[in-house]
Amino acid sequence: MTPIVLLTGFEAFGGDASNPSLEIVRRLDGERIAGHRISGAILPVSFAEAPAALEAAIDTHAPSLVVALGQAGGREGVTFERVAINLVDARIADNLGDQPVDVEIVAGGPPAYFTTLPVKAMLSRVQALGIPSSLSLTAGTYVCNQVAYALAHRLARDGGGVRGGFIHVPWSNEQAICHPGQPCLSIDAMVVAIRAAIGTAIVTRVDLAVAGGTTH
Repeated sequence: MTPIVLLTGFEAFGGDASNPSLEIVRRLDGERIAGHRISGAILPVSFAEAPAALEAAIDTHAPSLVVALGQAGGREGVTFERVAINLVDARIADNLGDQPVDVEIVAGGPPAYFTTLPVKAMLSRVQALGIPSSLSLTAGTYVCNQVAYALAHRLARDGGGVRGGFIHVPWSNEQAICHPGQPCLSIDAMVVAIRAAIGTAIVTRVDLAVAGGTTH
């Protein structure tokens, strides 16, 4: 049986008509990378519904690797998240109008989880392609961080050796008209970056022991 990489993205939110994470998932869904098949899932931008949708996708696809994507408007490139924290503090309402403040994602859960993806190796590979990218120490406190934490909590609870983590992508060139003067990147470049990152994650069990790369 071909092993599965579950790749998740989000629907549009915050007044944008599109979300690059969704477009990347649509383009990569069904591809084969390093002997693995990519299975895509789109999550709702909803504090009430996103964790359950993630759980359902994991249950459905039984992946050996999970890569969750989200949009971080204002960042200059692809950012590999190192940490997810047990906190929701919503700057804006989600797509259902909910705006929780200072709420734990998992009541009594660990304060934070580190990614289990080889993010330094992934970063090195993407930078070698000339695509703007960096490591990040904050996934924020919105639905992206909620999903990153829920994913890490689920994988830790399962204890089956499945690895996973979160990657943020910037606004796309197509969104630039709505966000003039802000950093953006083409969807094509983001797809190349995420494809390379997934391939690196599949074949890399021990991350690079090099310093630096964190800018957020």
